[in-house]
Amino acid sequence: MAKKVVATLKTATGKDWAKVIRAVKSEKTGAYTFKEEMVPVDKVQDTLAGK
Repeated sequence: MAKKVVATLKTATGKDWAKVIRAVKSEKTGAYTFKEEMVPVDKVQDTLAGK
């Protein structure tokens, strides 16, 4: 799967996207899990701010 993401990001249109990985704490267990999502480069700050 990682190879496909890397290959996609190297295309001309792939450079407009960024992969955002956030650590999210579970309220039930207190353990951290990681959430990954692909967002447009200009929306990265909005995504990290939770908007």
